[in-house]
Amino acid sequence: MFTVACLVLSGDIMNKTLPSAQRPFLQTVADLMFSNPFDHEVSEIEALTGLSLGEGSTEHFYVLLKPKLESVMTTLAQQGVNGLSDLASSDDRHLYMAANLFLIYDRYIDDLDALIAQQIKEPERRLKVKFSKSAFQDLAQLGLDNTQSEKYFALFYQLRRAYLFINRELTGNAACIKRLRRDLWNNVFTSDALLYVNNLWSRMEDFSTLLLGETGTGKGAAAKAIGCSGLIPFDVESQTFKAKFTESFVAINLLEYPEGLLESELFGHTKGAFTGAISQYDGLFKRCNAHGALFLDEIGDINISIQIKLLKVLQERRFSPVGAHDICRFSGRVIAATNRNLNELREAGEFRHDFYYRLSSDVIELPTLRERLEQDPKELGLLIESLMERLTGQPSPAMASDVLEKLQRSIPPDYSWPGNVRELEQAVRRTVLGREYTGEYIPREKLPVWVESTMAGGLTANELLSAYCSSLYRKEGTYEKVAAITGLDRRTVKKHISAAL
Repeated sequence: MFTVACLVLSGDIMNKTLPSAQRPFLQTVADLMFSNPFDHEVSEIEALTGLSLGEGSTEHFYVLLKPKLESVMTTLAQQGVNGLSDLASSDDRHLYMAANLFLIYDRYIDDLDALIAQQIKEPERRLKVKFSKSAFQDLAQLGLDNTQSEKYFALFYQLRRAYLFINRELTGNAACIKRLRRDLWNNVFTSDALLYVNNLWSRMEDFSTLLLGETGTGKGAAAKAIGCSGLIPFDVESQTFKAKFTESFVAINLLEYPEGLLESELFGHTKGAFTGAISQYDGLFKRCNAHGALFLDEIGDINISIQIKLLKVLQERRFSPVGAHDICRFSGRVIAATNRNLNELREAGEFRHDFYYRLSSDVIELPTLRERLEQDPKELGLLIESLMERLTGQPSPAMASDVLEKLQRSIPPDYSWPGNVRELEQAVRRTVLGREYTGEYIPREKLPVWVESTMAGGLTANELLSAYCSSLYRKEGTYEKVAAITGLDRRTVKKHISAAL
């Protein structure tokens, strides 16, 4: 979660060491703090602590660490370890500091949750953080100076936002969803939390993200989880964070704007820049604050000229509004998404290779609903519960159970959900309205004649091989490629193709 490796600590003569009996547990706590909270199984922590969350618990397993950690710290105090200055080695001071930071963070989780909830209710107002003075006193007692305290307090806020948004925006327990949560957390904090805290916490603008997946898989929700989880510095004087996370995520669907207006929407324009430009307009790149992210949806559908302009912004972090020579700086992150096959678009010359590589510091693929249900059939019920809670504004398990029962009666058990979670949302709404949802009819693609003949038992082995080689030749274009695929020599391939003509 965070590190103390960057701290320079001073104090009295240090001559004590942590008791060997306590070190393994404290080391485990430190390791967990620096790790991805979505990368562990509850059973690991239950075995470590001897405690259990209980079946059906929604709490994170970190709560199991607190009682034992408090007990260990009390024991250390009784043995004369009351501060960092009592410990001789840097390793011991690191473990002791990590344990105390863990407890301080835990102490203010409820306050942080309340602050986040209030900011969502009042998105346009910078809220005063009433508990900041108390938190800063706790951090100062550990030996942190003002700059370090500001940094760690901002990290506390970021950690809690990231956990809540990633956990809430992505409902489900299927293995692919657990993997997605891990990927999103690493996208925000990297896979090395020590590296993030020591070197990258203020430099994440250089890491662009590309989200890939079918329509309706939740690319927008994943982008929002990233965009609302950036680090926002804290201003001690005003006791407020310097930006509102509710304004840190700016999104645009690139298909919504005609080519002539898209550049203006992205970069802004000056008065008189073109016919109809009756006043100055700030584009999305300017409206996105330095601590946020700009989400470019449907990136696979923009033309080459816009790709070139976006590439320049990503490379130089600078842009100019239409009709202006002024240079503006963009300090936020860029998240892009598409349901198109970018490799095919690149091969066809419709998507620039350099633009692709500049976008893809991290590539995250979102699973389909089909994949999720194949891994865990209970996923459907969890998603319906989540959707019903959003519809009603409160947990509605009875209504969710009724919707699930009706859907299971009306749709085939092997239904593929071609529209993914977005289709499920509409199916739930339709069911709530008292209508039956039987699924979307997708006509089966007509099979080639030779395949249908094969299925009907109407081809000899030679005829089947000739038809197959001909089909591959039409796709691949050369005898050599067909030979490589089929394992036949070139002359045999040519013979079969000629026979099919």
